[in-house]
Amino acid sequence: MRICVVGGTGLIGSAVADALADRHEVIRVGNSSGEYRVDLGSKESIEELYEEMGPVDAVASAAGRAAFGPLEELSDDEFRLGLDNKFTGQANLVRVGLDHVKDGGSFTLVSGILSREPTPGSSAVSPANAALEAFVRAASLEMPRGLRVNVISPPWVAETLEELGRDPSPGMPAARVANAYVESIEGDRNGDVIDARDFA
Repeated sequence: MRICVVGGTGLIGSAVADALADRHEVIRVGNSSGEYRVDLGSKESIEELYEEMGPVDAVASAAGRAAFGPLEELSDDEFRLGLDNKFTGQANLVRVGLDHVKDGGSFTLVSGILSREPTPGSSAVSPANAALEAFVRAASLEMPRGLRVNVISPPWVAETLEELGRDPSPGMPAARVANAYVESIEGDRNGDVIDARDFA
């Protein structure tokens, strides 16, 4: 298969691309690096990506920005960031991609465990994640030509915790999160919120 990995130069995206590369043609797409570039906050940028890249069999997203911080300190713009970028940006990967992904292909998006297990500081992130999960469940009912759509819900990633100077042991290595993507892309699931912890 020819698979586009959006966020393919980042931590999780690189692990996803690596997990697929020995069996598939993988296109790594980043915001500032990669074979192609895309800004998830711009529908026009997503349209340009698909036009430049050509038809693909699958699109996997490990991208999307959202703000994290104390409720009383989050600005309107920080609340909008998660909804405009992480949610709408990934929804647009599907909406625009309907005309560019081959019959029987798939979309795999990324939300996060904060949709169901919020923590202090996640009041702007959790709604974006929950919106993505609701979108996938609903959109899966309308996918044409045998297309599928799922969303991966990872916990904190061990490497991210380590970068933040925190104990990485409660986290999940990015390579294991990538296994959930492989399940979505190579399997037959549709409309599922795939908990990456099931692949630990």
